[in-house]
Amino acid sequence: MSDCIFCRIVEGEIPAQKVFEDDEILAFKDIHPIAPVHILVIPKRHIESLDASVESDANVFGRMLVKAGPIAREVGAHDGFRTIINTGRIGRQEVYHLHMHIIGGGDPLPAMIKY
Repeated sequence: MSDCIFCRIVEGEIPAQKVFEDDEILAFKDIHPIAPVHILVIPKRHIESLDASVESDANVFGRMLVKAGPIAREVGAHDGFRTIINTGRIGRQEVYHLHMHIIGGGDPLPAMIKY
């Protein structure tokens, strides 16, 4: 998708600080980090959101989750990390290409949600 910023990163049209890449997924540093470690992990194939996923996407989601630990440790999150997938408007998804945040590498993270 030519208007998708993450698809353009996958294609090499937009630079990114890559930390991991294989045939299915790409991981790179977030340009607006909220913690010492803030990595985005995306499927290389365009999937709009978790809500738009289908059964055949299961393998790439599994790959993203299995690689989260090694990626987090490689970039400095040795004492734990958080993974987040925002979905849709209510979930505050900003880029409509599914992506998983890996956040950590510093002090303990705040509680997930406060009401």
